[in-house]
Amino acid sequence: MGLKEYILRRGVETLVAFFVLITLGFYMFRVMPGDPTAFLLLNPNISPETRALLKQRLGLDRPLHIQYFYYIKNFIMGEFGYSFQYGRPVLGLIFSYRLINTLILVGSSTILAILIGLFLGIIAASRRTSFLDVSLLVFSLAFNSMPSFWLGMLLLLVLGVYMGLFPLGGTLSLNVGGNIVSLIADYLWHITLPVTVLTLIQIGYNFLIARTVLIDVLTESYIVTARAKGVPERLVLLRHALRNAMLPLITVIALQLAGIFTGAVITETVFSWDGLGTLLYEAVDTRDYPLLQGLYAVITIVFLVANYVTDVLYAFIDPRVRYGGE
Repeated sequence: MGLKEYILRRGVETLVAFFVLITLGFYMFRVMPGDPTAFLLLNPNISPETRALLKQRLGLDRPLHIQYFYYIKNFIMGEFGYSFQYGRPVLGLIFSYRLINTLILVGSSTILAILIGLFLGIIAASRRTSFLDVSLLVFSLAFNSMPSFWLGMLLLLVLGVYMGLFPLGGTLSLNVGGNIVSLIADYLWHITLPVTVLTLIQIGYNFLIARTVLIDVLTESYIVTARAKGVPERLVLLRHALRNAMLPLITVIALQLAGIFTGAVITETVFSWDGLGTLLYEAVDTRDYPLLQGLYAVITIVFLVANYVTDVLYAFIDPRVRYGGE
């Protein structure tokens, strides 16, 4: 199978997987416990006639297969509908300042975690079984297994409540000045703790992957040969080991970069960060089907595209990939 055929086949498989996933998502949201009208009609004494009329207006009185047909039809036309809770177009809610806030928060923490994790992984792999390697391994395992909400609340309690060094939530203070310098400074003040939490949680995962892959590569015969020839250890790590270890690391990095667009639901909720993660939490809490379906579709597209691009990069880097099925 040639490269063009491989790219085309993976493209078709990605499209099929996308429609399967959004179909599962559509029915999964509908079978969740709860009634969207219960969150829109807060008065418990609302008559059944009024509730039925609201369901009719929202199109929830139709059979599921009819709702699914209109969902797919509108999706193909690029129409995601209106949010039940906000009464605004779903795409307008997703591609707004909330997306920017999430990209800044999750993007900065993800990039920092990748760079720091890879750097520490290289150091640990080159000094395997040393005190530094064991210390970094304990550090990474501790933070990799630590719940993000627990770490977030701990930092809020110590640095926010007791010490008063950081705000307890939000993206901007209510009394912040109108000049751009004050806005940026206040924004950075609010984002420091959530970025710290996400970075620490992700560092451990990147460190463990990088360390494991590099340890396997450093035992290969060509590494032993390079060292026997007197090649400096720094060049052995960077030119030989790291270059050959990048193939499995590409998938990890690509999926983490794709996660930038999905937000961090738990962390954003803990810190009341006004991003896509908080929006997703609110949509689940209120059973806002159009908003849930829109966010789910965007998340699905981002991850499938990331997987597709990763597979294509694999085919360019390692020609054995596109002949794997033969």
